[in-house]
Amino acid sequence: MTSPLNLRVAIVGAGPAGIYAGNLLANAVAERSGRVEIDLFESLPAPYGLIRYGVAPDHPRIKGIVNSLHDMLDAQPEGADRRTIRFIGNVEVGKDLALDELRERYEAVILATGAIRDAALDVRGVDLPGSHGAADFVAWFDGHPDVARTWRLEATSVAVIGNGNVALDVARMLAKHAEDLRTTEVPDNVLAGLEASAVTDVHVFGRRGPADIKFTPIELRELGEVRDVDIVLHDEDFDGVDPASASTNQLKVMLRILSGWRERPVGEASRRLHLHFWHAPVEILGDGRVEGIRFERTRAGEDGTLERTGDHRDYDVQAVYRAVGYYGTRVAGAPFDEGRGVVPNEAGRVDGEPGLYATGWIKRGPVGLIGHTKSDALETVTNLVADAEAGLLSSIRPAADILDLLDERGTEYTTWDGWLALDAHERQLGETHQHTRERVKVVPREEQVALSRDEALAR
Repeated sequence: MTSPLNLRVAIVGAGPAGIYAGNLLANAVAERSGRVEIDLFESLPAPYGLIRYGVAPDHPRIKGIVNSLHDMLDAQPEGADRRTIRFIGNVEVGKDLALDELRERYEAVILATGAIRDAALDVRGVDLPGSHGAADFVAWFDGHPDVARTWRLEATSVAVIGNGNVALDVARMLAKHAEDLRTTEVPDNVLAGLEASAVTDVHVFGRRGPADIKFTPIELRELGEVRDVDIVLHDEDFDGVDPASASTNQLKVMLRILSGWRERPVGEASRRLHLHFWHAPVEILGDGRVEGIRFERTRAGEDGTLERTGDHRDYDVQAVYRAVGYYGTRVAGAPFDEGRGVVPNEAGRVDGEPGLYATGWIKRGPVGLIGHTKSDALETVTNLVADAEAGLLSSIRPAADILDLLDERGTEYTTWDGWLALDAHERQLGETHQHTRERVKVVPREEQVALSRDEALAR
């Protein structure tokens, strides 16, 4: 009979991937009558990663996910002097702490840093002023503390490149009237920026056809519910498209939604959202800043691959938003595949690094939804536990708490109690706001840290 596991594990990244991994690990060890202490490190003062800073504020269903993640972090075993998962925010591994310092203090380290940078788009003119990465725009409208507080929305016509949910979020936020966001948790500085927007036309471009869209039905359906916005589709993009022959039920639903929109009258609304398919970007045009964008029409070849047709189309736009995917967030000291933007691994075990693991987008690339993140974490945790039971993990364990080291360095880390204080403060701001909201986000990092540390200490 093997002895119960007794582990100390560090997880780098407090988004869904990291929180799911911590919860699954805690449960797996408890099932084996063992004990585990998990420290969850986050570079931002608050938890939840892209759920807090990567999802549009008009998605109320995200609340359910946040509540679930909250319960995982808030759980404390009866009679224990600390939670199984301890949140340590405002600490960047690779800067405030070296990865090697974690590996010296924990039997295992799981990297769950996700992907917050935009993937590259290799076309001429991509660096012109007015050409933006979608991740930057999303971070702005979600009140990320490390981006500029202002965003110039002076363009009347904009292009959004991409056919996934991020492209839809960007397009919807650009087309939506600011007054319809006043009851959400959108920060005040963002609301002011959107109220000053000059946008009248938003064009969304995908390289493939309607039968290859990467949206989800709920995201697509939400687009058609935006007030005072006409959706414009083009008949030439739908040649041969038959919802009845869709490869999945999900796609069948989305093609029916698009078919319904084609029947709608256009011309009544003050803003328009144009959906274009079979468009591959060639060049962003402009002399000193974005003045237009050029595409080449595409089509599906006999073998299903994408073919270029030689038919070029130019569109007059004054801004371009690139929603072509994300790129992994590297951790200094960890292996990294520059081409794929991931930590090289086999089923979560980082190549050539015993005791080092990966989960989430930094493990498999920026694809999949929340459900994939949970199953992905399960694979990584299962292999970590198997390695622990096989005696493959280091048992080096200094007596000093990692918080002592952070205190020595003067690092202003935040804690779970600090997050509860910040969360309560934001909710109170929402209750007293002239437009009642669930919360009003505190944006500046220093203010988040001060509220978290000061109010937590006062408890």
